[in-house]
Amino acid sequence: MTTPTIGVLALQGDVREHLRALGTLGVGALAVRRPSELEACDALVLPGGESTTMAKLARTFELFEPVRDRIKRGMPAFGTCAGMILLAERVEDGTADQETMGGLDITVRRNAFGRQVDSFEGDLAFAGLDSPVHALFIRAPWVEQVGEAVQVLATVTHGEAAGRIVAVRQDHLMATSFHPEVGADHRIHSLFVDLVKQS
Repeated sequence: MTTPTIGVLALQGDVREHLRALGTLGVGALAVRRPSELEACDALVLPGGESTTMAKLARTFELFEPVRDRIKRGMPAFGTCAGMILLAERVEDGTADQETMGGLDITVRRNAFGRQVDSFEGDLAFAGLDSPVHALFIRAPWVEQVGEAVQVLATVTHGEAAGRIVAVRQDHLMATSFHPEVGADHRIHSLFVDLVKQS
């Protein structure tokens, strides 16, 4: 099979880190700022950042509807932190004008782990990986509810947030509350690349 091209929505947030992670896995990685760049992609990463700002910028750059449409038609997508919020069908504690692109049958709680000062990191067991991943949470959401078709990939195992869902997959869509693009462990990106190749 030909090497897939995976875009990273490049309007705000951890764009460079995702492009670097994808590049190390040998796939084509492309920063996406306009509809023509989206058309050149087989899949899309929605990075961490600020979900309401990203949605507004996507509207400004005429990317919001094209991304939503491609996801509906089966384009694989991977959302991290704010990207998870953008892929969710439902948002708790959102702003009055909160918009999502949807696709994942989940309810997320925005800033569930608290403010920037409440950011933390820890090891998580992750479905499909044989050893834990080191997860960095920055003003992260968590998943309050999942639909029947959603597979839970990781939950927090200790502390006040024990049991909270922080990674999910549904068909061609994947999302994490945390930032797997930070650091040198690209196994979660590798799982997404596998998903893209299967699609």
